[in-house]
Amino acid sequence: MNAALYGFGPERRRKWILVDCGMGFASEEHMPGVDLMYPDLSFIEARKQDLLGILITHAHEDHIGALVEMWPRLRAPVYATRFAVGLIETRKLNEPGAPKIDLNEIAPGGRLQLGPFSIEYVPVSHSIPESNALAIRTPAGLVVHTGDWKIDPTPYLGGTTEESAFRALGDEGVLALVCDSTNIVRDGVSPSESEVAASLKQLIAGAPHRVAITTFASNVARMRAVAEAAQACGREVVVVGRAMDRVVDVAEECGYLAGLNEFSPPQAYGYLDRSRVVALLTGSQGEPRAALARIAEDEHPDIALSAGDRVIFSSRTIPGNESAVNAIINNLVRRGIEVLTDRTHLVHVSGHPRKGEVARMYEWTRPRIAVPVHGEDLHLGVHADFARRQGVPHVVKARNGTVVKLAPGEPEIVEHVSAGRLYRDGDVIVGQLDKAIPERRKLSFAGIVSVAIAIDERGELAGDPAVEHMGIPERTRSGDTFAELIDDAIAETLNGMPRARRRDSQAVEEAVSRAVRGVVRAHWGKKPACHVLVVEV
Repeated sequence: MNAALYGFGPERRRKWILVDCGMGFASEEHMPGVDLMYPDLSFIEARKQDLLGILITHAHEDHIGALVEMWPRLRAPVYATRFAVGLIETRKLNEPGAPKIDLNEIAPGGRLQLGPFSIEYVPVSHSIPESNALAIRTPAGLVVHTGDWKIDPTPYLGGTTEESAFRALGDEGVLALVCDSTNIVRDGVSPSESEVAASLKQLIAGAPHRVAITTFASNVARMRAVAEAAQACGREVVVVGRAMDRVVDVAEECGYLAGLNEFSPPQAYGYLDRSRVVALLTGSQGEPRAALARIAEDEHPDIALSAGDRVIFSSRTIPGNESAVNAIINNLVRRGIEVLTDRTHLVHVSGHPRKGEVARMYEWTRPRIAVPVHGEDLHLGVHADFARRQGVPHVVKARNGTVVKLAPGEPEIVEHVSAGRLYRDGDVIVGQLDKAIPERRKLSFAGIVSVAIAIDERGELAGDPAVEHMGIPERTRSGDTFAELIDDAIAETLNGMPRARRRDSQAVEEAVSRAVRGVVRAHWGKKPACHVLVVEV
């Protein structure tokens, strides 16, 4: 959910640029009914007249996914490379009522001037084409924002992270390095994408029957490696999943799939010989509506797998998705399907740098200030200590909402501003303080009791109360039914109230609610939500 603001100038005349505008997945938090999270950009929304541009480093969803939703609140020009522009445009076409975003294409290595900011796109290796670091030059100094990167001398597709480019920035003088922390807890250097391609080629060639490979849809290098391996052993590639289709279309337009045999649609799968097909699937993170989950349940309309087929997870499981991924793996194994993951085979490498690569970046750029970003608190803390050991004079540990002064003078944290989350709840965007989410979380934990009571003008009951409950066990440990206990608690409460008191609907609602919640808690140990409606007749 990346969104980094850079400001320059006196407070009342400060100009801003926003680097990336990404989303997160609510499965990472306990948010029942919510799929997506967006950054709360209210700070810059209040200053949007001074926002000069939105700069996209690359086209992963955690860097562009909030753009369609948030752009109407900001309305600043967006700058991105051709591949990123293509994916943003494709995403817009799939969003009903999507805004007409002011998109501007910039070449990798290109430069642009936005007010006091001179920005250079510096190509880096990553797991998606056309990834870039940003060299942000201002009258107060040069800041290098790495974005997502790694050092891969043989990336299989796309450019490399060039030592000469970053050494040149270091020679120019880097005020601050704002650097990726995702893999800082891992020693050494990452394996190359070309090594994964060679491994996949062997695994596809050695498979006796069907091969299904699931990977991140945006990993075009992996997609090309699978296609070339399939082509080499006479197999046809079937692409399955809307996200994969969108990336294939943009990658073909940009020339990244040139020279390959044409991919086949899912409808062709059933007509291909079992030993002559490779299915390239979405769903590597266990998404319930993605292709692989439906195949694992044997519910996909076009794709089926049988005992003896091979499924390769050419991906890593994002923290929070383990249960969903394991459920799919268990379903496949139960049916006699062979499953290969990165635990036992070289079928995936990260697009982020390990310690050895980060050390080289510090060696090349020699910054005066280090600001670790892109990671959880553990990663940011480890990175801060690591930067100090690299001899960086100043290290600033910033969290969401931290305002860091880089220059002039010594770097320091000057304030903290609002920087929360927004949640996409169906077709509605709600703030993190909206009561719907915690209420729904409570309902999922302890259920609800609904009570409707009719009382006439004399304070007498006009019939028996209507009671419904959901999410509560049928019986207590002693065998009594909760329905009877709740009915008795309501009757006892109402009978104990004077008729004059019963004419106060709010008093009746509060008394009945306390009684119902109390009796359920006494026999269950949990206090349900309780909704009481009093109707005067």
